[in-house]
Amino acid sequence: MVSRFESGKDLVQETTGSVAVRVGRIATIITTAIRDVTVEIGDMVTDGLEMRDAARRARADRTGETDQDGPA
Repeated sequence: MVSRFESGKDLVQETTGSVAVRVGRIATIITTAIRDVTVEIGDMVTDGLEMRDAARRARADRTGETDQDGPA
C-alpha cells in the first residue's frame, strides 16, 4: 500500500514535470517569435537599403553622373 507521503510526493513530482514541459514549450514559442520578428525587421531594412541604392543609381543615370559609392 502507498503511504500518503509517497502519494503526495508523486503528485508533486508529476505536477512539477508537467509545469516544466509547458514552460519549456512557452519559452520555445516566445524564442521563435522573437527570431521571426528579428528576421522580418532585418529583411525590411535590407529592402530599404536596396531601394535607396536603386534610387541613387537611377538618379545618376538620369543626370549622367557616376555612382560615387561604387557597385552595390
